[in-house]
Amino acid sequence: MLAPDSFKGTIDAPDAARALADGWRSVRPGDELLARPMADGGEGTLAAVAAATPGAVLHEVPGCTGPDGRPVTGRYALLPDGTALVELAVASGLPLMARPAPLTATTRGTGETVAAALDAGARRLIVTLGGSASTDGGAGLLSALGLRLTDADGRDLPDGGSSLTAAARVDRGALRPAPAGGVLLLTDVTNPLLGPDGAAAVYGPQKGADPAQVDLLDRGLARLADLLGGDPEQPGAGAAGGTGYGLAAAWGAAIAPGAAAVADLLGLDAALAGADLVVTGEGRFDATSLRGKAVGEVLTRAGRHGVRAAVVAGESAEPGAALTLTALAGSAHAARTDPARWLHAAGAELAARAARAADR
Repeated sequence: MLAPDSFKGTIDAPDAARALADGWRSVRPGDELLARPMADGGEGTLAAVAAATPGAVLHEVPGCTGPDGRPVTGRYALLPDGTALVELAVASGLPLMARPAPLTATTRGTGETVAAALDAGARRLIVTLGGSASTDGGAGLLSALGLRLTDADGRDLPDGGSSLTAAARVDRGALRPAPAGGVLLLTDVTNPLLGPDGAAAVYGPQKGADPAQVDLLDRGLARLADLLGGDPEQPGAGAAGGTGYGLAAAWGAAIAPGAAAVADLLGLDAALAGADLVVTGEGRFDATSLRGKAVGEVLTRAGRHGVRAAVVAGESAEPGAALTLTALAGSAHAARTDPARWLHAAGAELAARAARAADR
């Protein structure tokens, strides 16, 4: 079974699985291969789940509001059981920004995508929370679903986390109800909303915020929490610039570890039960890979089923723990330039090792 995560910034999980499979077949064409591209609730989850779910239908939502206000195309997958899967990074991700704008970046486009999925009849919603460009507490997303945040004069707040400090009232009267089947948020982080471990302090600098802006964003999120209630200390509330908190407080969404939830969606345990070997992988393999990441989840479940496992990585912090594309290509630059080629080589190398082991 081939169950890699994406190699971030170079190749997505389904393409990585295909390259590994092609390489393996070049050496052992008679083997049965099963692709189960993985994800942990961050970027790439939509592609991984859609690729591995028979009957999943991808829908595009043109004209959504990007994180910097420019139009982008949203996407969601409608699964056969009526669940809609929305990946926040598609319409509200940091790579969509022309330049950093930590104070004004918005999640509105994700809300517009969610609204389209509900209009299409989605009975349950899963939202993945990785890769956010904003620190707005999900206010933009919720505004697109009908929530109103106003200042002391009754004026609607502009998008962006910095405006939240002026929030005086919240009006839920026009907020669309959550789907009957509930809302599940997938994340690979456990940060609370506020404080030194919160959304602004930990992730704001990655989005371009300086110390003064981090303080402003944290105060805005605190004001939002005063108005919405809920539990800002909940693990994962700080995910995606506080979007975890916003959807939990306004819509009663549940927050769950992404890798485990994706593994369940993909039927990973059932697939492992019939496997002799599982190959997983990611861009960089290190100690954090085993703590809530997709690779760690695959390895844990493989161990539970007594299935041998191998790791392929762009690079590894632990020599010998993974077959690295950097070693195969001769340099990290070469590996990143053509990851499919070197994943093909990795698949072939692992198949050759399996052949040698079978001959002994």
